[in-house]
Amino acid sequence: MESQNQTNRSVYRNISPLDHRYYLSNREAFDELAGYLSEDAGIRYLLRVEMALLKTHLAYRDGQVSLPDIENTVSPDEVYAEEEKTQHNIRALVNVMKRNLPENLRNLVHAGATSADILDTANSLRIREAVRKVVLPRLAELLRLLADFTEKYAETPQVGRTHGQHAVPITVGYWMAEFTARLGKSFEEIDRLSKNLRGKLSGAVGAYNATSLMVKDPREFEKTFCGYLGIEPSEYSHQLVEPEYLLRLLLEINTAFGIIANLADDLRNLQRSEISEIREHFGAAQVGSSTMPQKRNPWNSEHVKSLWKAFSPRVMSFYMDQISEHQRDLTNSASSRFVPEYIAGFLAAVCRITGVVKSLNIDTENLNRNLVAGGDMVLAEAAYILLARAGETEGHEKIRLATLAAERGRTTLREELKKDPAVWSSIEQSLASSTGLKAETFFSKPELYRGLAPEKARLLAGKYKRIAENFQEEL
Repeated sequence: MESQNQTNRSVYRNISPLDHRYYLSNREAFDELAGYLSEDAGIRYLLRVEMALLKTHLAYRDGQVSLPDIENTVSPDEVYAEEEKTQHNIRALVNVMKRNLPENLRNLVHAGATSADILDTANSLRIREAVRKVVLPRLAELLRLLADFTEKYAETPQVGRTHGQHAVPITVGYWMAEFTARLGKSFEEIDRLSKNLRGKLSGAVGAYNATSLMVKDPREFEKTFCGYLGIEPSEYSHQLVEPEYLLRLLLEINTAFGIIANLADDLRNLQRSEISEIREHFGAAQVGSSTMPQKRNPWNSEHVKSLWKAFSPRVMSFYMDQISEHQRDLTNSASSRFVPEYIAGFLAAVCRITGVVKSLNIDTENLNRNLVAGGDMVLAEAAYILLARAGETEGHEKIRLATLAAERGRTTLREELKKDPAVWSSIEQSLASSTGLKAETFFSKPELYRGLAPEKARLLAGKYKRIAENFQEEL
C-alpha cells in the first residue's frame, strides 16, 4: 500500500479547497485542528480509547495498571496497511496493537467492546477537544473584539435601518451589540454542549451482553473506562451513542455560523458606495477588480457569507444521522466522516471575520451624512409619541400627513409641524417635560433621539467581554 505520508505532495494536488486555499490562509488554526480531526489524529484517538479499555481490564484483573507506551509506535500507515487485509478499520487497529503489546496482554485488547464503542467514544473525545481547544478560543477572541467595538462606539450616532429604509437613530455600538449578544449566547451554548459529548462501552446492542460475561457490574466497568478518558457514558446506547449529544453541538455551531454570516452581510451592506459608513481594511497592494482599478470590494465579508452558504446546509446530514434502524445500521458511516470538514469550514469563517473586525474603519462623516440625509424625517416617530403623550388621539395620522407634506414641498418635518401652532406647542411642552430639551434643538439634532442605545451597548459589551475573558483565563 502506498504510504500516507506523502511529504513531497503539493497542497495544490488536494481536491478539497479546505486542504489548499483555506489551509494556506488559516495555516496555524488548521494545523491545530489537524491534531484532533485529521485521519492521523483519528487513529491516535482510537488507540487512546482501546488503551483505556485495556487499562480498565488490568485494573479489574490485577488491581493495578502497568502498560507499555505504544501510542508513538503504532502508525497510521501500519493500521491502513492492515486494513487492506481485514477490510475493517477497528480490527486492523486491534491486530496492530497486539503486535506491539506483550503476549500476556493481547487477549484483553478490545475484549468486551464492539467497534462503535471505540469509534463513538473516540469521536466524542476528539470533537470535544477540537472545539474546546481550537474553536472556542478563537470564538472567544472574536467575542471580545465585538465587545470592545461595541463599547468603543457606544456613543457614535448612526441611522437605524429596517426593510432597507432609514428608521430612527441608534449608535454604531448599539448596532454591533446585536452581534455581541447573539454570538455571546451561542458561545456559552457551544461551551456547555461540547462538555456533554458522551462515550460508551455497552457492546453490540448496548445491553452489556459481552461485558456481563466478564465483570459483575458492567455499568460500573463502563464508568471506569470512560473515567480514564474524562468522559461520561451515554445515558442510553444501542450499538451507538445517542446521536443528539453531537447533533445539538453541531446545530449550535451552525447557529453561531449564521450569526457570523449575518454580521458579515451587514458589514458588506454598510460598505456600499452609497452608504460607506464602515470599511474593512484594504491593503496597499490589494486589487479589487481585474478591470476596474478603483474598486475596494468588501470581499472578506462576502467570503464569510459564502462559507456559510457552503457549510450551513450540511445540517441536513446531521439530522439524517439521527436515524439508525433498530440497534444500528451503517448509513451514517460516510456522512459522519465529513463532520470535521464542517468544523474546519466554521473555523475558517471565524478566523476571517475576526480579521475583518480587527481592521474595521469607521467613517463618522458618512455616518452623520446618512443620519441627516432625510432631514428630520427620522424624528417622525418621536413627534407622534410626543403628541400622544400630550393627549392627542390622532397623533400618528397628523404626523403621517406632515411627512407627506414635507416630501411634496421638499421642506422639513419641523417646518410642516410649525404650520399648526397647536401641534407644535403640544410637542414643545411634551418634550420639555420628558427630556428638558427645546424642540428647536431636538429637531435639528436627530442624534439626540437615541433612547438607551449607548447604555444598552455598554451593558452588553461588559457582560460578554467578561464571558470571553473568563474563558480565555481558564485555558
